[in-house]
Amino acid sequence: MTRVGVVMTPEAGNVLEAEGVLNPGSGHTPDGKLYLLPRLVAAGNVSRIGLARIILDNGVPVGVEREGVVLAPDAGWEHGAGSAGTEDPRVTWIEALGLHVMSYVAFGPMGPRSALAVSENLRDWRRLGPLHFVYQPELDLDLNLCPNKDVVFFPEPVPGPDGAPSFAMLHRPMWDLGWVRDGEGVHLPAGISDERLGIWISYVPVKDVQSDIGNLVFQRSSTLVAMPKYDFESLKIGAGPAPIRVEEGWLLLHHGVKGSLTKGRVWNHVQAGVHYSAGAMILDSVDPSKVLARTSAPILAPETEAELFGTVPNVVFPTAIEEVDGVRYVFYGMADSQIGVARLDRQA
Repeated sequence: MTRVGVVMTPEAGNVLEAEGVLNPGSGHTPDGKLYLLPRLVAAGNVSRIGLARIILDNGVPVGVEREGVVLAPDAGWEHGAGSAGTEDPRVTWIEALGLHVMSYVAFGPMGPRSALAVSENLRDWRRLGPLHFVYQPELDLDLNLCPNKDVVFFPEPVPGPDGAPSFAMLHRPMWDLGWVRDGEGVHLPAGISDERLGIWISYVPVKDVQSDIGNLVFQRSSTLVAMPKYDFESLKIGAGPAPIRVEEGWLLLHHGVKGSLTKGRVWNHVQAGVHYSAGAMILDSVDPSKVLARTSAPILAPETEAELFGTVPNVVFPTAIEEVDGVRYVFYGMADSQIGVARLDRQA
């Protein structure tokens, strides 16, 4: 990844962006124009999802033109007594459905819970509701008890565990239920002994979703894909943008975190002590729960002033990939304050 520049910073005087713009989704409208869907953070850490057309200069993203808010914490499960937010959208165009599928974090009364919405045009979104994980006796744990983040869909069907064509989703459950209720502690699934957070995958049969799009929230057959392995991701990992097909399989960018977390007002790491970098994995094209290769060092780490200093220092957080004139660009959050863009190249 090679830095190109900063494409979006908080707009002076815009109360909806008083605490930053970050971690966008992306997509094309039916007229072919390229857009970001940034997380806009107002005072008090109240987040909304906006829409901003990407400005290109000779095919290179250089800025945005804002077009308003497309998803605010208006549903009852998106706001609580001391919290509210629709956060960190990941958007995947799924051709088989003819829809953009957005996952986002609803920061409601039970903390961060992932939810889905769909759209044909990026402007009008239909909420499908919070994710629901079908109980798996072999895990000896109800995944619905666990906060969950970093949800992103594959852009096309893949074989499910039973071989049936399925829509697959990556996600990252959080095992420490003390985030929800003081003193509850860590509850691990059967067979898992490492408390650190990793990337999981789950599936929904294509036939179920084609009969009712609402079935997309009913995830099943969750299984572990990858755990932290290298120094730059020694604390936890999470999926980034939607996986993209390459000749070796599925290319997944992910974030890796090292350091230590302290519980704070936004449920994560407002206190200093963490370092977010970007890595990459190749997942098997037939069984995307299998990792074929992964980077042992970051492909992008915090280095610039905008990445080293901000709401949360030392953060690069990739959340969107788009191709312009044959070149892939990655959009990423910078210190939870601004949005940067980097070129993604294949090395020989």
